[in-house]
Amino acid sequence: MPLIERKLNPKQQAFADHYIEIGSAEEAALKAGYSKAYARGKAYTLLANVGIKKYIENRMEELKSERVANQQEILEYLTSIMRGQQQEEVLRGIGEGAQTVDDIDVSAKDRIKAAEMLGKRYAMWTEKQQVEVTGAVQFIDDISGEVNDS
Repeated sequence: MPLIERKLNPKQQAFADHYIEIGSAEEAALKAGYSKAYARGKAYTLLANVGIKKYIENRMEELKSERVANQQEILEYLTSIMRGQQQEEVLRGIGEGAQTVDDIDVSAKDRIKAAEMLGKRYAMWTEKQQVEVTGAVQFIDDISGEVNDS
């Protein structure tokens, strides 16, 4: 018989959301509105609840995919740096301790670094040569044991 997924009540969902944010079952239970006594002694039982556990797992997976760059995003970003399509912010002093934030083009050094990283990704150049040999290697001993002092 398949497991029926139950919807979390508002307090359980608040607990799960706070737990994801702060990582402490006791603190999350308190913030969700559970009593101090319950939070202190039994907050761990909330984490054992199948519905809450599944909600936390699903939400963590969503957050992970939102926060972590994938390969395509990284390659696109490096390409935009290499092509000079990105700018960086720098602080500039304007006198008497005041500063402004200015956008400037990414430096040539950073653009070269991005190009190198992309080149490595696509194995455009390597420091070591990979050589494949097919067949047997044969060594011939053609050095005689005699010493010639001519």
